[in-house]
Amino acid sequence: MNQVLERKQVSAEHRWNLEDLFADQKAWDQEFQQVRDSLSKISAFQGKLSEPAAVKQCFELEDDVSQKTERLYVYANMKHHEDTAEPTYQALSDKAKKISVEVGEALSFISPEILSLSDEKLQQLVTDASLSFYKDTLEEMMRQKPHTLTKEQEALLAQAGNMAGAPSTIYSMLNNADLKFPKIKNEKGEEVELTHGSYIQFLESRNPEVRKHAFEAVYTTYRSQKNTIAATLSANINKNIFYAKARRYPSVLESTLFGDNIKKEVYTNLVSTIHDSLPELQRYLKLRKKLLKVDELHMYDLFAPLVEEFNMDITYQQAKEEIKKSLQPLGDNYLKILQDGFDNHWIDIYENQNKRNGAYSWGAYGTHPYVLLNHKENLNSMFTLTHEMGHAIHSYLSDENQAYRYAQYTIFLAEVASTLNEALLMDYLLKRVTDPKEKLYLLTYYADQFRTTVFRQTMFAEFEMITHDKAEQGDSLTPQEFSEIYYGLNKLYHGDAMVVDQDIEMEWARIPHFYNSFYVYKYATGFSAATSFAKQILDEGQPAVDRYLGFLKSGGSDYSLNILKRAGVDMSTPEPIKQAMSVFSSLLDQMEELTK
Repeated sequence: MNQVLERKQVSAEHRWNLEDLFADQKAWDQEFQQVRDSLSKISAFQGKLSEPAAVKQCFELEDDVSQKTERLYVYANMKHHEDTAEPTYQALSDKAKKISVEVGEALSFISPEILSLSDEKLQQLVTDASLSFYKDTLEEMMRQKPHTLTKEQEALLAQAGNMAGAPSTIYSMLNNADLKFPKIKNEKGEEVELTHGSYIQFLESRNPEVRKHAFEAVYTTYRSQKNTIAATLSANINKNIFYAKARRYPSVLESTLFGDNIKKEVYTNLVSTIHDSLPELQRYLKLRKKLLKVDELHMYDLFAPLVEEFNMDITYQQAKEEIKKSLQPLGDNYLKILQDGFDNHWIDIYENQNKRNGAYSWGAYGTHPYVLLNHKENLNSMFTLTHEMGHAIHSYLSDENQAYRYAQYTIFLAEVASTLNEALLMDYLLKRVTDPKEKLYLLTYYADQFRTTVFRQTMFAEFEMITHDKAEQGDSLTPQEFSEIYYGLNKLYHGDAMVVDQDIEMEWARIPHFYNSFYVYKYATGFSAATSFAKQILDEGQPAVDRYLGFLKSGGSDYSLNILKRAGVDMSTPEPIKQAMSVFSSLLDQMEELTK
């Protein structure tokens, strides 16, 4: 599909069917009015949440209104994503956002009011038979109570919220609007503009001079703003410390892990286990140097293609067939749901004019999930399709097996099912490939995912841990301090396997994730958990499959670590990360065999 069509030209067979959510605009409008009418019913419970009957009725109303609001929001935004220039759905999306905010505000009194009860009264609600369905909700509130402040203090913290967002907002404006990179020469010797978007493309150039110039130009630009960016990052860390202390947490790290009830050991195990595996990363870097045929491997060579671009033209139809074969280990029911998704318009397949870019899986409870793609006929798009269908089937099984309140799984779990599908597809492709060049192409594709998702994200996570520790001990964080810590980590991770160029010390200034603190570790843990599941499924067969399907059906019905542990992946130990590293090691064995 070379020509980019207008939305109205896209054939029905290539579109998702949003009528499964709402038959038409009139049905959406009716549900919108029902939600609006419910707002006054919610406020009627204010000041009455001390008796079981009122708490039960309030929770039931909360579930009903939240579910309807989710449906309104999802439908409006997916219609908007079909054609972002279409004014009707721009307006509908805005309308859905506004009602979501109104509902959030209307429901916001529930938790503080219940938490203002005495411990004894709270315990009575937890053990009341009529509230047994809501026992988990009430117990979670009790867990949060030591870190919940008085009504007045909470109001004060909420008012501080606008100021708290300042470091991130200032960094974003500087990084996206004010920072200008110089022009550099491309492969043809032409002067071209260097931008955030084109930077990685330049690093993927086959010409080492182009890669080097792009790398130096980017970090020279960041170096010129090092004082300002260090001040914003330091302010963000101090903001985190303020909130952690205000809510009586021992540290910022523990305050961010508390929401998902994640033990600190999960974080520290990840870092220490990856440290143990750094020789494997360095082994991969030596292989990269050999495949690139360079005398020295530099930081700007880490994204350069290792194998001549292997032309893998894969039609959408072929991609679906390959994915079905690769997911056979997960059993007939899983494949049936996958086929339903393919046959019954869950997926919006191809790019059209003004369609939202990228890919996602989304949906609302009570209806099957949906997947948005901008499919191209290549290997990457086939992996994107299986990735998003992993999310979709996770949501489908969670919704089918859990009540609305307990169906939504956490971000900590979110990337497991999608990455597992990718791992099974890669295993399937590697087992049936016969062309050594194609095999090497697949191996390097997979090995780079380990490098970028596990090793690199863990290095980021370690940088966050070190910088927060220093600030919590009262040390000041200067630009030199940030650069020293960051350069030291790059030396530690990459070792003597490559030249760790001095310019890389400024990379901390380029990472927006550092303003969403202690988040990136979830990429590494999710990838490790998925790789561990895939290894168990391929080694053990049915018992591991049954455990994994149990994980998919659990939704958010328990804490993330408990759900994973029951399924055979205990993230409170280093074991899943070690299993993932053993898979990485086997990829390197195969690559070394092919490059003898």
